[in-house]
Amino acid sequence: MSTYAPELLLKAKPVRLLIMDVDGVLTDGRLYFSSEGDEIKTFSSVDGLGLVAIQRYGIKLALITGRRSLLLEARAMQLGIKHIYQGQDNKILAYQELLSKLRLENQQVAYIGNDWNDLGVLTKAGFSAAPADAEAEVKARVDWNSEHSGGNGAVRDLCHLIMQAQGNYQHWLAECIAGNA
Repeated sequence: MSTYAPELLLKAKPVRLLIMDVDGVLTDGRLYFSSEGDEIKTFSSVDGLGLVAIQRYGIKLALITGRRSLLLEARAMQLGIKHIYQGQDNKILAYQELLSKLRLENQQVAYIGNDWNDLGVLTKAGFSAAPADAEAEVKARVDWNSEHSGGNGAVRDLCHLIMQAQGNYQHWLAECIAGNA
């Protein structure tokens, strides 16, 4: 079990919404195309289980991404992610619209991003995070950096941190042991 600084846990405690970038966060950031031009993405099942877990404790999920992908829509539906903003050149506008729609304040939001186009939202969210392989300027400006790279457990790490901050992690483990996960 990871140990987090008390001030980090305090900052993550009010989170009610986790917003994620996609490429480089939920995926490894590489773009794959078939010979027919179809896009192929890979997602981590480890990240997926973390997202399923925090939703059980009332955390809403959202995606804000600069690209568009039908594969992303399918994965989001599998995970129960209802708020999807694709093709966003200005992620701050999508962020503000989402907070208004859900009636949340900045301090109730966690955002994980990896690149320059995430900086605007990262600086507004109450809790900001980045994968281990994020752009250096991003890693220098966030509250917390995962030990894992994008598409390889970074999102799961953040889910773990949020559950610990809110006192749900041990309950989740008990649910897993009981076979109710």
